[in-house]
Amino acid sequence: MHRLITRVPTIEEYTRLCRAVGWGDVMNFEAAKLALPRSLHAVVVEADGEVVGMGRVVGDGAIFFYIQDVAVLPTWQGQGIGEEILTALVEWVEGHAPDKAFLGLFAIKETVPFYERFGFAAHDHDVGMYRVICQDQAG
Repeated sequence: MHRLITRVPTIEEYTRLCRAVGWGDVMNFEAAKLALPRSLHAVVVEADGEVVGMGRVVGDGAIFFYIQDVAVLPTWQGQGIGEEILTALVEWVEGHAPDKAFLGLFAIKETVPFYERFGFAAHDHDVGMYRVICQDQAG
């Protein structure tokens, strides 16, 4: 049995989930300590006394909203937990965003069908772009 709770994951929970789903090498966990409390909205899923899933909404809270960090422990995947998380996040945005707000996310190719079920789609006239800032650690 599991339950969805509206709250931001702790840095320990966040780190454990990120590492479990293979994001450990691309995450700056020191920066995450600052980022997590700045979430617009977040949920975690608890089961057997531990957090097994999470998801956040980030953005400016007015025009731009982004779904971020949807992760479920591999041993709990395939049980509808990701759907519960995404449903809760999308419903929160729909209830808090003004007309014509933008709700976006980045998805890896393998997860595109999952997000399409929630109305997310690639658009021919838009190109998703991003840049990763890498600071020189030696200097």
